[in-house]
Amino acid sequence: MEKIAHSSGKRKRCIARATVTEGKGVVRVNSVPIDVYQPPIAREKIRVPMLLASEFMDLAKVDINANVTGGGVMGQSDAVASAIARALVDYSESDELLARYHQYERTLIAGDHRLTETHKPSQSSKGPRHRRQKSYR
Repeated sequence: MEKIAHSSGKRKRCIARATVTEGKGVVRVNSVPIDVYQPPIAREKIRVPMLLASEFMDLAKVDINANVTGGGVMGQSDAVASAIARALVDYSESDELLARYHQYERTLIAGDHRLTETHKPSQSSKGPRHRRQKSYR
């Protein structure tokens, strides 16, 4: 039976789902290979959990597929990185890898606790702190 690990990651309005299966070392985000994923800074952010996991497991023998929706480019890359980190921990069943992620950056596993500010009454469609513009003339 083939070994599979599913996991999800969230950041702001982004939700990412990652699947780790036995394979040839292919990493795809929204069906796009990681080598051509744009922008480059987001690509590097997604590679961080894989670089940390390379010490504990052979990534040339696993395929990683991630799907992400919502939010912006950097929020999506954070969500994908979190989903991949969680999936690799589930797949490897290694407490050392989990400890390494916690040591490097806790939000890879635990998620980011910051939330958006709630919208206030009477201005709910414009934002939480929107007020009427004042005119001096």
